[in-house]
Amino acid sequence: MSDISNSPLPATFTALAFDFGTHNIGVAVGQAITRSASELPALKAKDGIPNWDKLGELLNEWQPHLVVVGLPLNMDGSEQELTRRARKFGNRIQGMFGYKVEFFDERLTTRAAKEDALAQGHRGNFRDKPIDSIAAKLIFESWLNAY
Repeated sequence: MSDISNSPLPATFTALAFDFGTHNIGVAVGQAITRSASELPALKAKDGIPNWDKLGELLNEWQPHLVVVGLPLNMDGSEQELTRRARKFGNRIQGMFGYKVEFFDERLTTRAAKEDALAQGHRGNFRDKPIDSIAAKLIFESWLNAY
Protein backbone atom coordinates (compact mmCIF):
# COMPACT_ATOMS: atom_id res chain seq x y z
CA MET A 1 0.00 0.00 0.00
CA SER A 2 1.02 3.60 -0.46
CA ASP A 3 1.35 6.63 1.73
CA ILE A 4 -2.40 7.16 1.33
CA SER A 5 -3.13 3.96 3.25
CA ASN A 6 -1.31 5.24 6.34
CA SER A 7 -4.14 7.59 7.25
CA PRO A 8 -7.92 7.61 6.97
CA LEU A 9 -9.26 8.63 3.59
CA PRO A 10 -10.95 12.01 3.52
CA ALA A 11 -14.66 11.93 2.69
CA THR A 12 -13.90 13.80 -0.54
CA PHE A 13 -11.38 11.15 -1.69
CA THR A 14 -11.85 10.17 -5.34
CA ALA A 15 -9.97 7.61 -7.42
CA LEU A 16 -10.03 6.42 -10.98
CA ALA A 17 -9.67 2.67 -11.41
CA PHE A 18 -8.54 0.94 -14.58
CA ASP A 19 -8.91 -2.63 -15.79
CA PHE A 20 -6.08 -2.88 -18.29
CA GLY A 21 -6.66 -4.79 -21.50
CA THR A 22 -5.18 -4.93 -24.97
CA HIS A 23 -8.45 -3.93 -26.76
CA ASN A 24 -10.39 -2.11 -24.04
CA ILE A 25 -9.34 -0.49 -20.80
CA GLY A 26 -12.15 -0.42 -18.28
CA VAL A 27 -12.62 2.76 -16.27
CA ALA A 28 -14.50 3.51 -13.07
CA VAL A 29 -14.59 6.44 -10.68
CA GLY A 30 -14.75 5.63 -7.00
CA GLN A 31 -15.41 7.70 -3.92
CA ALA A 32 -14.67 7.13 -0.26
CA ILE A 33 -17.84 8.84 0.92
CA THR A 34 -20.08 6.31 -0.85
CA ARG A 35 -17.56 3.45 -0.58
CA SER A 36 -18.47 2.52 -4.13
CA ALA A 37 -17.59 3.19 -7.75
CA SER A 38 -19.43 3.97 -10.95
CA GLU A 39 -18.56 2.64 -14.37
CA LEU A 40 -17.36 5.07 -17.02
CA PRO A 41 -17.05 4.32 -20.74
CA ALA A 42 -14.10 2.06 -21.45
CA LEU A 43 -11.16 3.43 -23.38
CA LYS A 44 -10.36 1.77 -26.67
CA ALA A 45 -6.80 0.50 -26.91
CA LYS A 46 -4.59 -0.69 -29.74
CA ASP A 47 -2.48 -3.54 -28.44
CA GLY A 48 -2.82 -2.10 -24.93
CA ILE A 49 -2.04 1.48 -25.90
CA PRO A 50 -4.86 3.95 -25.22
CA ASN A 51 -5.39 7.35 -26.73
CA TRP A 52 -3.28 9.19 -24.14
CA ASP A 53 -5.01 12.51 -24.91
CA LYS A 54 -8.42 11.00 -24.02
CA LEU A 55 -6.97 9.47 -20.88
CA GLY A 56 -5.54 12.87 -19.95
CA GLU A 57 -8.96 14.48 -20.48
CA LEU A 58 -10.48 11.88 -18.17
CA LEU A 59 -7.92 12.60 -15.47
CA ASN A 60 -8.45 16.36 -15.86
CA GLU A 61 -12.21 15.94 -15.61
CA TRP A 62 -12.18 13.84 -12.42
CA GLN A 63 -8.99 15.14 -10.74
CA PRO A 64 -8.59 11.93 -8.70
CA HIS A 65 -6.48 11.74 -5.57
CA LEU A 66 -5.24 8.35 -6.75
CA VAL A 67 -5.28 6.01 -9.74
CA VAL A 68 -5.76 2.30 -9.10
CA VAL A 69 -4.66 -0.12 -11.84
CA GLY A 70 -5.67 -3.76 -11.65
CA LEU A 71 -2.84 -6.27 -11.90
CA PRO A 72 -3.80 -9.40 -13.84
CA LEU A 73 -1.93 -12.07 -11.90
CA ASN A 74 -2.06 -15.81 -12.43
CA MET A 75 -4.08 -17.78 -9.88
CA ASP A 76 -0.86 -18.80 -8.10
CA GLY A 77 0.08 -15.11 -7.73
CA SER A 78 2.78 -15.21 -10.37
CA GLU A 79 3.05 -12.54 -13.00
CA GLN A 80 2.42 -12.90 -16.72
CA GLU A 81 3.04 -10.72 -19.79
CA LEU A 82 -0.25 -8.86 -19.23
CA THR A 83 0.86 -8.06 -15.67
CA ARG A 84 4.01 -6.40 -16.99
CA ARG A 85 1.98 -4.41 -19.51
CA ALA A 86 -0.51 -3.28 -16.85
CA ARG A 87 2.41 -2.05 -14.71
CA LYS A 88 3.82 -0.18 -17.69
CA PHE A 89 0.39 1.41 -18.28
CA GLY A 90 0.18 2.56 -14.64
CA ASN A 91 3.76 3.81 -14.62
CA ARG A 92 3.05 5.85 -17.75
CA ILE A 93 0.04 7.47 -16.08
CA GLN A 94 2.24 8.42 -13.16
CA GLY A 95 5.07 9.67 -15.38
CA MET A 96 2.99 11.50 -17.97
CA PHE A 97 0.31 13.00 -15.75
CA GLY A 98 1.87 13.05 -12.27
CA TYR A 99 -0.85 11.04 -10.53
CA LYS A 100 -0.04 8.62 -7.72
CA VAL A 101 -0.74 5.09 -8.96
CA GLU A 102 -1.39 1.99 -6.90
CA PHE A 103 -1.57 -1.50 -8.36
CA PHE A 104 -4.11 -3.98 -7.01
CA ASP A 105 -4.50 -7.71 -7.52
CA GLU A 106 -7.45 -8.17 -9.83
CA ARG A 107 -7.68 -11.96 -9.87
CA LEU A 108 -11.25 -13.12 -10.49
CA THR A 109 -12.62 -9.62 -11.17
CA THR A 110 -13.44 -10.53 -14.78
CA ARG A 111 -15.41 -13.55 -13.59
CA ALA A 112 -17.20 -11.43 -10.98
CA ALA A 113 -17.86 -8.70 -13.57
CA LYS A 114 -19.44 -11.27 -15.90
CA GLU A 115 -21.63 -12.55 -13.07
CA ASP A 116 -22.70 -8.97 -12.21
CA ALA A 117 -23.42 -8.19 -15.86
CA LEU A 118 -25.50 -11.34 -16.34
CA ALA A 119 -27.44 -10.55 -13.15
CA GLN A 120 -28.19 -7.10 -14.62
CA GLY A 121 -29.57 -8.63 -17.83
CA HIS A 122 -26.45 -8.80 -20.00
CA ARG A 123 -27.00 -11.38 -22.74
CA GLY A 124 -23.53 -12.89 -22.43
CA ASN A 125 -21.99 -11.57 -25.65
CA PHE A 126 -19.01 -9.98 -23.96
CA ARG A 127 -17.21 -9.21 -27.24
CA ASP A 128 -20.02 -6.96 -28.47
CA LYS A 129 -20.72 -5.42 -25.08
CA PRO A 130 -17.50 -5.51 -23.03
CA ILE A 131 -17.58 -5.56 -19.25
CA ASP A 132 -14.19 -3.95 -18.67
CA SER A 133 -15.61 -0.98 -16.76
CA ILE A 134 -17.59 -3.30 -14.48
CA ALA A 135 -14.25 -4.97 -13.70
CA ALA A 136 -12.68 -1.54 -13.03
CA LYS A 137 -15.53 -0.78 -10.61
CA LEU A 138 -14.86 -4.05 -8.78
CA ILE A 139 -11.12 -3.31 -8.70
CA PHE A 140 -11.74 0.00 -6.93
CA GLU A 141 -14.26 -1.47 -4.49
CA SER A 142 -11.88 -4.35 -3.67
CA TRP A 143 -8.99 -1.90 -3.21
CA LEU A 144 -11.15 0.23 -0.89
CA ASN A 145 -12.24 -2.82 1.15
CA ALA A 146 -8.59 -3.89 1.50
CA TYR A 147 -7.66 -0.36 2.54
